[in-house]
Amino acid sequence: MSALLELRSLDKRFGGLHVTRAVSFALRAGDRLALIGPNGAGKTTLVNQVSGVLASDTGEIWLRGENVTQLSQAKRVRAGLARTFQITTLAPHFAVQRQIELALFEREGLTGRMWRNVDAYPVLQTEAQGILTRFGLRAHAATPTQDLAYGEQRLIEMALALALRPKVLLLDEPMAGVPKGDGQRLLDALDALPSDLAVLIIEHDMDLVFRFANRIVVLAEGTVLADGSPDDIRRDPKVRAAYLGN
Repeated sequence: MSALLELRSLDKRFGGLHVTRAVSFALRAGDRLALIGPNGAGKTTLVNQVSGVLASDTGEIWLRGENVTQLSQAKRVRAGLARTFQITTLAPHFAVQRQIELALFEREGLTGRMWRNVDAYPVLQTEAQGILTRFGLRAHAATPTQDLAYGEQRLIEMALALALRPKVLLLDEPMAGVPKGDGQRLLDALDALPSDLAVLIIEHDMDLVFRFANRIVVLAEGTVLADGSPDDIRRDPKVRAAYLGN
């Protein structure tokens, strides 16, 4: 099976600080890959390179067989890549359903027709309502996101990403800041992700990592320290010394 996302020797420097160093790995359809490592290992920088937030100094990013290294964030999204951020980036005063509808408009290339009433696109309205139902957010369709609990805001971010119908989804610490009482809803949403979607997740909660991932890449000082199954990573003495401990 060919790779949906392939990273080839990605490097990034900030002045004299070498943050990612020749990072290479690939994701295929259905992969559930966790990217773990100590703070400062370069994980978020790497995801920013992949999504187009940061330009890589050297190396290549291939998405669905296309070299997207020089493409903008928007073009990478249209090519099948979506992500969430460590800190929520939602529009606080917009109703939940309207934000989903805006994502659908973007996906369909209709943003130039935003002057038309959304009622003119009943298929997209129905799809937005279906997405809200899937994530247990239908009761909050008309609620501004600022009025929702933080865990629900994280669910909205995931819903927005999936509204784009990506082939590859990048999740940057989806559980960060989520109260324990809301955590199960996020776990259920992760379990319900489409089986053919390739998912890369950054997460410090090792219980979640070993529950969710079928493969783990360990980053340390900007380089790939280990890449293997959860059992392989648990037993790897280099990983235990650098990150997991005893």
